[in-house]
Amino acid sequence: MRYGIALDLGTSGFRCQAVELDSKKTVATAVTERHPIPGMNVIDHVNYAMEVGEDLANGLMITAINNLFKELNIDLSKVEIIAVCGNPFQLSLFQNIEIRDLAYAGKNKVKALGIVSPDRNGAVIDASSIGILGMPGAKVIIPPAVTHEIGADAIAMMLMTDILDEKQPCIVVDYGTNAEMALVVNGNIYTGSAAAGPALEGQQIERGMLAAPGALSEITVTDKGWRCYVLDDTIAVQEGDLIDPFTGKVIEEGPMHGKAVGITGTGVIAALASGMKTGVIKNSHILTDDGYLTLQDGIRISSKDVEEAGKAIGALRCGFLTLLDAAGIWVEDVKKAYMSGASGLYVDPIKAMEVGMVIPGATEIVQFGNTSIGMARKIIFGEITLDELKVFAKKLLAQHVMFATSDMFKNLYSVEYSFWCGDMPFSEYNNMLEIYGIKPLPPFPKPEDIKHKRLAVRDLPDTEECKVKIIHAGTITTGKLDGCIGCKSCVKECPEKALSIVKKDDGQYAEIMTDRCGGTACRRCERVCPNSCLHTLDLRPVA
Repeated sequence: MRYGIALDLGTSGFRCQAVELDSKKTVATAVTERHPIPGMNVIDHVNYAMEVGEDLANGLMITAINNLFKELNIDLSKVEIIAVCGNPFQLSLFQNIEIRDLAYAGKNKVKALGIVSPDRNGAVIDASSIGILGMPGAKVIIPPAVTHEIGADAIAMMLMTDILDEKQPCIVVDYGTNAEMALVVNGNIYTGSAAAGPALEGQQIERGMLAAPGALSEITVTDKGWRCYVLDDTIAVQEGDLIDPFTGKVIEEGPMHGKAVGITGTGVIAALASGMKTGVIKNSHILTDDGYLTLQDGIRISSKDVEEAGKAIGALRCGFLTLLDAAGIWVEDVKKAYMSGASGLYVDPIKAMEVGMVIPGATEIVQFGNTSIGMARKIIFGEITLDELKVFAKKLLAQHVMFATSDMFKNLYSVEYSFWCGDMPFSEYNNMLEIYGIKPLPPFPKPEDIKHKRLAVRDLPDTEECKVKIIHAGTITTGKLDGCIGCKSCVKECPEKALSIVKKDDGQYAEIMTDRCGGTACRRCERVCPNSCLHTLDLRPVA
């Protein structure tokens, strides 16, 4: 038996599928709960790598990947090809090559530091050369990047959705922590990447999780209560309980009663849309007695969760409008939107439109699954070759818009932040746009005027035949804390329960599970330490 593995290195976690090369049958699927490097977004991952060393960051990734491959339960020595997809940051960390050219937005900084950008034009390397175990004959195929900002995941997003064949202006978005988007206008492509944050994939949400079995992924409002929907063992959406969101009381049990263990980003969006529509949520405030929406199996949504989701949605809408401005068009010119990725597939498109996840003005929405896995599978089967991808990347005429340095994006985000976090009513949105000299948004299309179709049932193909295995991706890092008094204030402060303090014969030691740690953007544990003796970047993996 000969095998291939399709591997998606996502910012919020890794997904892989094993396939038989001869029959093209999918035999196993495994995913990680989170990313193994501390942090909730790609900037955190890069900061961590630059602070502790790229070798250590790469080691965390390779360890997680090896553990993930073990869960496929196949003879790894029979694996011949691994096709990898991801953004330039993730693929560079995976290959353990220079990342500083990606970290700095300004070219002058890169030049001043003498940084030379590595070749990202695609590669074929031996799996064993980068630390992948048990596959002595396997080759790893890494697709090319278009530029150092536009990577293999963006190529997959465009190739797998056929967006380049569209005659009218349209946009495709790969929804996730690092939301890539491409606007196509008269053959010209404008790309951007919005650091939306992890809320759209269920992270930085109190009961959040990635799309996996047991995830509450959808909610509909009925005249009797709110109907919850939960992903089953094949990651298909199934009916859950009918509940009273004010109390969490079960009005009617559904087939998935008792099976919900967390909530995805799409579930949060559904709760947000349902709450805004019924008046239970105003901006980020939940207007219940206890300040929570209580859903199936005791899963709750807090005002903080709504705010996190709102900030992510705001970043998306800023990205859409910034690309439109760069292309010299506006909202009314783009009628078709493609949604890819788990969040783009499972979310209700009408709810997504209502809360701002879809480009304003779109009247046709097409939903795809995981385009990165889709392209990796095509590479494995020889349906797309590396040479063809290189030719495509060179021919792709794309203008990348750096949102981090865009005044348009910054001004738009101040408007979004005022709405989601500053109690500004949406009726004032256009007035604020006018202050910045930005065109107003026209009235949104009515739900009944929006056409939509979903081209996949599941984010990952063939999971109805091979159930998804989920693993923890993290590694424990540890170190002795000189001056620690054992008060454990840091443990109490950690929002992700990633930290513990262990007393040993020679003193107090900190232990952090890397995949749960909020990384350089958090460091709440360090700030609360009364003796300033905890420095998370000094911790190292257990030998």
